[in-house]
Amino acid sequence: MAIRVAVDALGGDHAPVEVVAGAVAAASESITPVLFGPAALDAEGLELVACADAIEMHEKPAEAVRAKPDSSLVRAVKAVGDGDADAVISAGNTGAMLAASLLHVRRLPGVLRPGIAIVIPGRQGPTVLIDAGANADGRPEHLLQFAHMGVVFAQEMLDVREPSVRLLSIGEEAEKGNQLTLDAHALLREADLRFEGNSEGRALLEGDADVVVCDGFTGNVALKTLEGTIRTVLHALRSEIHGSAMGKLGGLLIRPAARGLRARLDPDTYGGGYLLGLRGLVVIAHGSSSQVAIANATRMAARGVEHRLVERLAEQLPRASTQP
Repeated sequence: MAIRVAVDALGGDHAPVEVVAGAVAAASESITPVLFGPAALDAEGLELVACADAIEMHEKPAEAVRAKPDSSLVRAVKAVGDGDADAVISAGNTGAMLAASLLHVRRLPGVLRPGIAIVIPGRQGPTVLIDAGANADGRPEHLLQFAHMGVVFAQEMLDVREPSVRLLSIGEEAEKGNQLTLDAHALLREADLRFEGNSEGRALLEGDADVVVCDGFTGNVALKTLEGTIRTVLHALRSEIHGSAMGKLGGLLIRPAARGLRARLDPDTYGGGYLLGLRGLVVIAHGSSSQVAIANATRMAARGVEHRLVERLAEQLPRASTQP
């Protein structure tokens, strides 16, 4: 049976055109995207659930979710909670996605707060960054649980047998960081985890840890800094290649390697992040998502269902939450 993925057609800077195109591209015998949007939307052959409203990026998340129950974002999330879809993706308001998910999908037993897990393509292998933006403020026990979530994610989705864990901080030394990182370091050190200490932001693209833990504010700043840097470097490389005859000649020679590098580092390749800790599969895509990113986010949601990620978290997190 095909996996049904609810897609918020009005979420993101380039909705609905790019979102619909991405959903169409992701459709296959094993994936059935279901669009949630206005009745007049051209769904290009996909199933459409008509919604009368939309939540904008500037709206206050909790208020918007309560005030707009017939919005495309809320209806798409509710479809997972009601069992009408196996997963949901949206490139819309992240806070609204979190609020709607807490209301309609709800947390797994024992989960303190959901966290966004993003896969970063490191030089030595992929790294799971969690939390990448769900919680601007956090407590040490939240970061401890994020670590356990990240470990389950790395095991199930990245096939890492014994994931290593590091804490994102301003220095590798245990005594460096703010009070949150100092207290979280102490908890992580005593937990039943393969904890290898602190990691600096400059090491994120090295891939020297399977899971890197932080609060959502720090993680979101780090993630967007990385994405902006990668896009700037790739753009600069293209400009240099097309800037002169010699550059064009060199570009022909390195084209296969350049394409491979772009495919590995471009944020659109991954599409978004999983909101872990919920009773259903929720994927939050980038607000600036192109159709490529939406297609990949849809496939990503389907992979999470195939790997029974929510069930694996439910099996392991109650034990994790009892750690000190």
